[in-house]
Amino acid sequence: MNVKAKPGEFWTPERCFITELLNHDGYPEVSIARTRVEPGVTTQLHTLTVAEWYIIESGAGLMSVADEAPREVRAGDVVSIPKGVAQRICNHGQQQLLFLCVCTPRFLPGHYTSLE
Repeated sequence: MNVKAKPGEFWTPERCFITELLNHDGYPEVSIARTRVEPGVTTQLHTLTVAEWYIIESGAGLMSVADEAPREVRAGDVVSIPKGVAQRICNHGQQQLLFLCVCTPRFLPGHYTSLE
């Protein structure tokens, strides 16, 4: 991967960049992160043991949740992802795909399970 992280971001094995906006011991009920997926990239198929919402800020993609057919998402869309279901998103556009990830309760690395 030749793309560089922007200030405050970090690269994840999920094949995306993350910026933590709120993820603190003092707020165990929620976490918020901004995710950036490069054009042509599909994130790793995975599950979480917490509920999650994607709030699409810009770009377009195909969102896969559980066994449902992938659906088109773009700026303004909100995707609800129940805990324990398989998920991934594909940036099939020409622009970067940016979205907020809101997790309840707070996301911790042990909540993530790769299915690849």
